[in-house]
Amino acid sequence: MAEIAIEIGPVEVKARLDAGEVLRLIDVREPREFEVCQIPGARLIAMNSIPMHLQELDDDGPPLVVICHHGVRSLSVVSWLRRQGVENCQSMAGGTDLWSLLVDPTVPRY
Repeated sequence: MAEIAIEIGPVEVKARLDAGEVLRLIDVREPREFEVCQIPGARLIAMNSIPMHLQELDDDGPPLVVICHHGVRSLSVVSWLRRQGVENCQSMAGGTDLWSLLVDPTVPRY
């Protein structure tokens, strides 16, 4: 099996969702950030609580796409998840900010 790239762009995420692919969107920002804006379908699991959710993330479910504000925290989470053996995960490059610019301008920027 080919190794999955550690990052995926927001346009590719949107295209995969539009094609009907099931992706688990995991937003690792803080709850107050999630209240400001969110990508439809994303589930909030704040970065500091990811270890408590490892068992449910490390399953045979759909691919994980980890999201934050600019893509820094999500990349850190994906790196950590991969070290724990969770291979089916990617960080969304540019986070909610780039999603708003390239995919859905109705998602507020902050």
